[in-house]
Amino acid sequence: MKVTETNLKGCFLIEPAVFKDSRGYFFETFNQSKFEALTGQSGHFVQDNQSSSTYGVIRGLHFQKGDSAQAKLVRAIEGSVLDVAVDIREGSPTYGQWFSVELSAENNLQLYIPRGFAHGFSVLTETAVFAYKCDNNYDKASEGGIAYNDPKLGIDWGIPEASRSLSEKDLALGGIDSL
Repeated sequence: MKVTETNLKGCFLIEPAVFKDSRGYFFETFNQSKFEALTGQSGHFVQDNQSSSTYGVIRGLHFQKGDSAQAKLVRAIEGSVLDVAVDIREGSPTYGQWFSVELSAENNLQLYIPRGFAHGFSVLTETAVFAYKCDNNYDKASEGGIAYNDPKLGIDWGIPEASRSLSEKDLALGGIDSL
């Protein structure tokens, strides 16, 4: 496993060791002791989620507030997504900055997003299956979000505007200044 910290402190890109042969491949998707040793972060996850989406779908930017904040370990099981993490930690030197990476079934990359970040992704292929581990349970009363197209963030989602598909809830979100 290779772990690289992104430009956002505590946010890590993880490249698992993939073993391939004529039969296919094998890799560990998660190992708590290796994860903790390489990142210095807790590897205690309590909830796994999975979504299926079609090309052009943008989900996010979402987060949980207060005691319900969640760290996430995310990956694409099928297809390809552009994954985005935005630092919304008050007082952080990288507040309002973001990191994006293409996660795909082919590259097997994973992104660890610590608590205090907003998260979202766009689907770059015909379909994508996306999985994420969370270190805290979901709490509807604590959910929050930032508009995917906030001009202060200037995120390029890799999807032409005419092909974008968002939920009504995501379309109604305010910018980072509304936090």
